[in-house]
Amino acid sequence: MELAILYDILIIFGLSLLVGLLFSRIRIPPMIGYIVAGAIAGPSVLSLIRSPAQVDVLAEIGIILLLFSIGLEFSFRQLWEIKGLVLKGGSIQVLLATAFTIAIAFIIGRPWNEAVLLGFVVSLSSTAVVLKVLHDRGELDSPHGRLSLGILIFQDLVAIPMMMAVPFLAEVGAGFTEPLYFVLLKDLLLVIILIAAAKWVMPWLLFQIARTRSSELFLLFVVSVCFGVAWLASFAGLSLAMGALLAGLLISESEFSHQAIGRIVPFRDIFTAFFFVSIGMLLDVGFFFDHVGLVLVFLAIILLLKFLTSAAAPVILGYQMRTIILAGIALAQIGEFSFIITKSALDFGILSHEVYQVFLIVALSTMALTPFLIASGPSFAGFICSHSLFMRLFPARCQWVAREERVVRSGHLVIIGYGVNGKNLARAAKIGGIEYAIIDMNPDSIRQARNEGEPIIYGDATTEGVLEHAGIENARIAVVAINDPVATRRIVGLCRQKNPGIFLVARTRYLIEVPVLREIGADEVIPEEFETSIEIFTRVLQAYGIPSHSIERLVRDIRADSYQALRSTVAPPSEGSLDIPGMDVREVTVEEGSPIAGKTLGEILLKKKYGVTVLAVRRNGALIPHPDGTCAIRAGDITILTGTIEKIEESLPLFSAQG
Repeated sequence: MELAILYDILIIFGLSLLVGLLFSRIRIPPMIGYIVAGAIAGPSVLSLIRSPAQVDVLAEIGIILLLFSIGLEFSFRQLWEIKGLVLKGGSIQVLLATAFTIAIAFIIGRPWNEAVLLGFVVSLSSTAVVLKVLHDRGELDSPHGRLSLGILIFQDLVAIPMMMAVPFLAEVGAGFTEPLYFVLLKDLLLVIILIAAAKWVMPWLLFQIARTRSSELFLLFVVSVCFGVAWLASFAGLSLAMGALLAGLLISESEFSHQAIGRIVPFRDIFTAFFFVSIGMLLDVGFFFDHVGLVLVFLAIILLLKFLTSAAAPVILGYQMRTIILAGIALAQIGEFSFIITKSALDFGILSHEVYQVFLIVALSTMALTPFLIASGPSFAGFICSHSLFMRLFPARCQWVAREERVVRSGHLVIIGYGVNGKNLARAAKIGGIEYAIIDMNPDSIRQARNEGEPIIYGDATTEGVLEHAGIENARIAVVAINDPVATRRIVGLCRQKNPGIFLVARTRYLIEVPVLREIGADEVIPEEFETSIEIFTRVLQAYGIPSHSIERLVRDIRADSYQALRSTVAPPSEGSLDIPGMDVREVTVEEGSPIAGKTLGEILLKKKYGVTVLAVRRNGALIPHPDGTCAIRAGDITILTGTIEKIEESLPLFSAQG
């Protein structure tokens, strides 16, 4: 028997590796590869697995560890930060998808407990697949990325009561074996015990284990909590998987949760593969070929249903058409939690073999199609938003919402995107007395900006009408500061087309986008990836006492060379003055008997009286960077000053004995 299970493990790992490598080349998530590997090794194809019962045990361990890690990674604080988006968007999507699926199930004659279960599983999307694809495309922080994330978080939360409901749905068909209030009372008691343990018991126990500084004991304790709580939950009528999720939540709010995640993830990844392989082993390939027409019909229905119900949330929340379409496409698949729920439903006898097979094939197909659908999303959204029919039917969604009359501007700044960068730029423009207009498509940002009196336009800047409304033809400068790389390219191209003489600045996350955006028409491209590197090495060089003007010269050269220096050996910069018109950085020695010798910077008030800033003080070969008001200036100090040339000249007598 031992040799049989080792043989099965070798077959599972080998097939999963081969199929996973193949699928990764065509950008299909490895999870689907595991399921396909299970189908190949299962009884409907090659029948390679000799001990399916033992594989099921390993799969059960995998799902326990998977849900335990999900519980560990869950943060109530992070949920609170985006609570509005999660609760509003998520509840709209889940309720609509569940309701329409139940209605369709009733129409085709399914029993009501099965219809409710199908409503549950169809409403859920794949967190793992969607976030991976959006992350790879750099769209996780885009409007549709944030909206998708909020809905996915709500789905993960609502999956908990859905899993708890499976035993009740099974009892509906067979009659309750014990009073419903008694079952609910047991569940409530378990939750109260776990909340109390999470607040008072678990932090103390984790601290005592951590004090031993033994990684082995820490891992053993974490695994014991996982399986122990799962075992206790089974007594309350919950599944082992549900208990594991509660166990993760038990530790998630402690200061040791990240350490627990790091220890459990390698084991989770290995055993999770067994779960998806076991799902694949249940797949009947012959059933698919016998019912291809039926499967394709349901695949089309599910994709359309998920797209419409997922798009309904941003419609109700007031988003633009492009975000509506991209969010709907991103969530138009069935998720991994659905496999867990349907597997449990199959064990309880809620689903028939035929219904389960249709679900498996359709769910796998939707997940496999997701990367390709998301990739085609921007083109489809562009077609919809630019088509005359949709522009007439949905003018507010495809163009702009402008309650006020259009303001005629000339020589102004157009800020596209009202995130952190956009807000800072608007603040700087206001201080500098520069006229500007802002374009954004986040309803919450729009409401906040209008309350603050900002000249903001609600619309999708990838459409010409919105840019024209902001006066792009007469603008002097436009800054594209959004998180969607595809939309950034489209906007840059439109801005250059509408105003050939405009100075275009684009922000991007990755260096690879720089030449693309320059070719489209951007004059300056700021990649966050390397700006972060510049900020880091600037701080490091300052700490080592490198003169500020040398650091600034290096930064200027790197930016002028399109960041090429960061990818090759950099020669030390030569000494020299900073080449900024009207500004100077100068080293001035404090002479004995000068007016400022022996005084603190707070007493001298250089910045307030003369407009000169002391960047650093060099004393006896040591550097004092960023001195504050308590720093005393001594005779012989070398001060590094910055300011306009005129202001520095006016302040020089303070450093001289003849001053």
